[in-house]
Amino acid sequence: MNTSAPATNLPLVPAKAPGKLSGERPVVSQAWVKWALLFGLWSIPGLVSTTQLYFLLAQKGAPVSFRAAFIWQFPPWLFWAFMTPIVLRLGRRFPLERGRLGSSIGVHLLATLAASIGHFIVAAACGRLAGQSFYLTHSFVELVGRLFVVNIHLELFTYWGVLAMVHAFEYHRRYRERELTAAKLETQLAQAELTALKMQLHPHFLFNTLNTVAVLVRKRDTQGSIRMLTGLSDLLRIALENAGRQVVPFKQELDFADRYLQIEKTRFQDRLDVKMKISPEVQGAEVPNLILQPIVENAIKHGIAPRASSGSIEVEARREGGDLAIYVRDDGKGLGKAWDASKCKGVGIRNVRTRLEQLYGTNHRFSIEDQEGGGVLVTMKIPFRLDASELAYG
Repeated sequence: MNTSAPATNLPLVPAKAPGKLSGERPVVSQAWVKWALLFGLWSIPGLVSTTQLYFLLAQKGAPVSFRAAFIWQFPPWLFWAFMTPIVLRLGRRFPLERGRLGSSIGVHLLATLAASIGHFIVAAACGRLAGQSFYLTHSFVELVGRLFVVNIHLELFTYWGVLAMVHAFEYHRRYRERELTAAKLETQLAQAELTALKMQLHPHFLFNTLNTVAVLVRKRDTQGSIRMLTGLSDLLRIALENAGRQVVPFKQELDFADRYLQIEKTRFQDRLDVKMKISPEVQGAEVPNLILQPIVENAIKHGIAPRASSGSIEVEARREGGDLAIYVRDDGKGLGKAWDASKCKGVGIRNVRTRLEQLYGTNHRFSIEDQEGGGVLVTMKIPFRLDASELAYG
């Protein structure tokens, strides 16, 4: 889907690079630490191999100096210290996952072959530097070929062992990221529910609603005051019933917004006209809980409330390809040339932007812009998915 958005979209804030946060070590220092750890880890099998060869040859009556054994065995193991970051990148670029397993295995087999040849070249060179007769009496190409035939299984074990560790760390990292994302989503949902209980439970909404009720009572408009109190009670009940739910069917979200609009219609009387254009096929679509009402409230606050004349709010929802498209329009005075989305301080709209980003990443669109003929158009597009409850009972 097209995730591009107009200039009024809130820009995504890139994650801060490691080493740039206050109090952290510089990136160069961290790089040295990582390389030191790599060399330290691969030095262990290098030293073990050196020591084993030294004592083995001594027992067989063909002793070599420890220096010769070290030159012969240690540097080839350090070759894997240089290869580990490459395997790490290849593992992330070509993960062994369903859907791309065949191509990834092919890439890693080619990488194993290339790494093995490189390793055998280093091993052959080190054998010659150590002065071993076998390495001095054969051509270099022949040495590499013999090492390949004898030791290729060890190279496969080493490369794929490193790759397995890469995947283990990668899966652990992703698991931690999912946990962090889930925690953030729960926080965002809690904030959204708290906003709903301020009216979303906002004090000015409760004040305006109760003030309107008082006016209606003084005018002896019993039915109007009862409608407002009943509507407010229904809103609070729905918000509490859906507490803890991250997503709900669109028809529930629409019902919540409609009840809110009925209260506002009583408040503004004949100054507010509401139009709904909802495609039947989107009623069961999955949407974030409490995502529509803040947009409608914002339209009333800026498009209807400031004017003395009547105005209208239109909510439209339909399916567009693989997306659920929701449009909220008002016929107010518009945004104005000086309006800047990145400096928008409204809690409700900022909450909407943040939750959409947390839930869908870049796979969504949210924009606020002037529309032709006057007024403001808010566009929200998210992936179209049927809510789980609709799948279960539909």
